[in-house]
Order: sequence, then structure tokens, then C-alpha cells
Amino acid sequence: MDAAAHRAHRNPRDTRLIAVSKTFPAEDVLAAIAAGQCDFGENRVQEGLQKIDATRGLSAVASAKADAIEWHLIGHLQTNKAKKAAASFAWIHAVDSLELLRKLDDGAAEAGTRPHILIQVDLAHEATKSGADAADVPAIATSALAGRAVQLAGLMIVPPIAENPEDARLWFRQLRELRDQLVVSGVPASALRELSMGMSHDFEVAIEEGATMVRVGSAIFGARDYPVAP
Repeated sequence: MDAAAHRAHRNPRDTRLIAVSKTFPAEDVLAAIAAGQCDFGENRVQEGLQKIDATRGLSAVASAKADAIEWHLIGHLQTNKAKKAAASFAWIHAVDSLELLRKLDDGAAEAGTRPHILIQVDLAHEATKSGADAADVPAIATSALAGRAVQLAGLMIVPPIAENPEDARLWFRQLRELRDQLVVSGVPASALRELSMGMSHDFEVAIEEGATMVRVGSAIFGARDYPVAP
């Protein structure tokens, strides 16, 4: 991460590492916390809630870089789980519709929380990926800024999977350019300060293109052992 930042003439401290702990047990999360990691990402609400409970009260052992452990929901979120997510996750990366945004805002207001939200953008229009169309992002951003409890913090993307990390550069650059266009149009820069992009295989390219958050799982915890359907 530091090397990629230096190549792009950026401050390495400007990019946050999200350790994606999905499918790994709480024991692995505890080991990462002991090593100084503070930010963790989960794809599923229920699995994330279990790990939040398992690590509750352990922020004191986090490194000096942060004064608390923060949990990020990075996977697709169904509206019927928005209330639980808004009550427990500090960051929600995959807001892709006005309906989901409103459910999150209502849930956060009811729970008395102030989650940071990122708008997931679908630039490649893949049938298997979630995300808002770029044309719909301004309306979602405007609604988020008017929300009672949620705090708009930026944009997120999951680009097409490619063997060559360089193939993702186009999508990362387009997300950064979209952010810049939104700022020019009047969205406060402070509400679009985060660009969540880049995973284990392409996070260096993402940092070179302006990522402020990279979501890294297998490069930290190892290969995932997904169950095989019978």
C-alpha cells in the first residue's frame, strides 16, 4: 500500500485498509486486532453481527492508528435487513437505491446511530453485480444529504474481475472522475471524501487512482474455503 501511494505521489496515510473477514471465524479477527488492524469488512449482516458481538469492548487493544474498531458492511444489502445494518455498522458501502437509502436512514434514526454511507456505482453494467447507474447517483446523493441520520461519505465500486490488475484501472479512474463531477455540480467535497475501491488482486492500482479505502481479504486471511453445493 505504501509503495502504491508513493508511486502516485500520495500520502500513504490517506488510504484505509479494510480487512475483509467474511467467512473467517472471529478468532482470525481477534488475531488481526492484536496485530493492530482496526477496520473490518463483512458481506452479510448476520455474520457481521456475530463478529461484532465477539469483539465488542476490544477497541482498547487496537493500534494507536485508531481509537476504536469499526465495522464495514461491504456486500449487497437487502432492504429488509437495512434496519439491523444501520444500528450496528459504522460504515455501509453498498447503497445502490433511494429505497435502500431511506430504509437505512429510518433505521439509523430509530437506533440513534450515524452510519457513514457510500453509494455503490455500477459503471460496467454487469448483470451479476449490484450498484446504482451513474445517472442515478446525483439523486441518491441529494437524498442522503437531506437524511436525518445517515452521513454521506463517498462512492464505492466493484469492477469486473480480471486477471490483470491493470484492467481495473479504467473503472477506478471513472469512479474518481464521477466523484469530481459531483463535486463540481454542488455536492460538498466533504461528503464525497471516500473512494472505496480495490481488493486483494488490484488494490495497488486502486490506490494509484485515488482509493481512500481498499477492501482486502484473501491477501490478509488467506484463501477462502467456500462450501460446495451438493
